[in-house]
Amino acid sequence: MNSSFRGDLAIDWWPQSDQGTSAALVAFSDDRQVLVGPNGPMLDASLVNQSHTVGTISGVSVHCVRWSDVPPKGYQWMPLRACILSHPDDLTFIALSAGIQRLEFIEEHRFCGRCGSANHSNPGDSGVRCSDADCALVSYPRISPSVIVLVTRGSQCLLARSPRFEPGMYSTLAGFLEAGESAEHAIRREIREEVGIEVTRPRYFATQSWPFKNSLMMGYFAEWASGDIQVDGVEIVDAQWFEADKLPGLPPASSISRALIDTWLGQRDPELLTHL
Repeated sequence: MNSSFRGDLAIDWWPQSDQGTSAALVAFSDDRQVLVGPNGPMLDASLVNQSHTVGTISGVSVHCVRWSDVPPKGYQWMPLRACILSHPDDLTFIALSAGIQRLEFIEEHRFCGRCGSANHSNPGDSGVRCSDADCALVSYPRISPSVIVLVTRGSQCLLARSPRFEPGMYSTLAGFLEAGESAEHAIRREIREEVGIEVTRPRYFATQSWPFKNSLMMGYFAEWASGDIQVDGVEIVDAQWFEADKLPGLPPASSISRALIDTWLGQRDPELLTHL
């Protein structure tokens, strides 16, 4: 299987820890672009004097910073999504995903949302605490759970296009959970809303952290139960049933959506994977 996605991520990852044997920096612009140097987006930590701790990833202490200066010679900006997809190794993927989420959390929570007093780091965890002793509200980074689902019908799978996709690319269906929902309920609701069909037998696959925005994507398989495709025309502009040997352009190998598709193909006929 030609996929760089690994749901179990066999890598040491300690958020907020600064105990690595080496250090690295990930730098972001105001519009979520990544500063990339000659060796990629994992930069020399000595480039800046002040930064925020992301954590220790595979023995590397990773820090993040908002870069406002002109990039050094030999460095360039790359959009966050493109950078993540072109550097899918575990260390870089986690550093970029966790780094931008940590940075934006700190910037968006400088003041208490309840009383307006200044926030400060909360000792011992990733939160921030209100400086007013009578309030003392602790806020934590937001994580937004979402479901991403490969729907199958016999020898076919259902793939769809969002208006923001690259030309020719189709992917699995996805959507955020609403308050009070289970993942399984969200699967049925989102698929009904986006393409008008009913599904059954949702089966858990794996999860992936995804910083667009602050998502925890929970991957599932599900089976078609009834109905014909009727796209909503907003989030989904086209959706079709595809035979396993006649698939359209697919998402990158580092994504959980591609891992769902590859896993289904491998279960049907491992030989199909050699043609992707």
